[in-house]
Amino acid sequence: MSTTPPKARRADATRATILAAARERFAADGYERATIRAIAGDAGIDPALVMRYYGNKEGLLAAAAEIDLRFPDLAEVPRKLVGTTLVEHFLERWEGDDVLKALLRTTATNPGAAERLRNVFATQVAPFVAKLCEDPKTAVTRAGLVASQIMGLAYTRYILELPPVAGMKRAELVEWVGATVQRYILGPRPGLGPKPGLGPKPGS
Repeated sequence: MSTTPPKARRADATRATILAAARERFAADGYERATIRAIAGDAGIDPALVMRYYGNKEGLLAAAAEIDLRFPDLAEVPRKLVGTTLVEHFLERWEGDDVLKALLRTTATNPGAAERLRNVFATQVAPFVAKLCEDPKTAVTRAGLVASQIMGLAYTRYILELPPVAGMKRAELVEWVGATVQRYILGPRPGLGPKPGLGPKPGS
């Protein structure tokens, strides 16, 4: 028998209903077009309750966002193309997901959004990079550098719209940034000699 007071159970159920409605609305309309009133209507509750539990749309986004980076299978990808393949993948993810861009936009002012992205890093980015890199001792550092490059690119291109990054063709971005991501994942640690993964060996 549950020892949770009925009032608390009702509150938990209401929160769950709001989050489910928010995820569907954000997915259907995108973050910018979705409204608290529409989400409340979908959930069958008063908009004031949404504000009471989550404060504003940013807070609701931080709680509702379910981010799956959908990393590609790199088993058949040549090692020298890992960096460009990942950058191409992330550009597709950012450009096809308004919620992902909105979450990035809110991280500077919303602790919940920032924590959500930190969790994505810990549960998705770090394990993925660890499987690729050849030096387990530096796996977390490498993953952090990859994240800094990808999120920095997303922020300057899609949020800040900083020239000339915002105006660069995707293929050009992939080549520029892919080389850096390649080095972060498979390159040698600073001060050490070259290791496999950065590209063809001299004379090959």
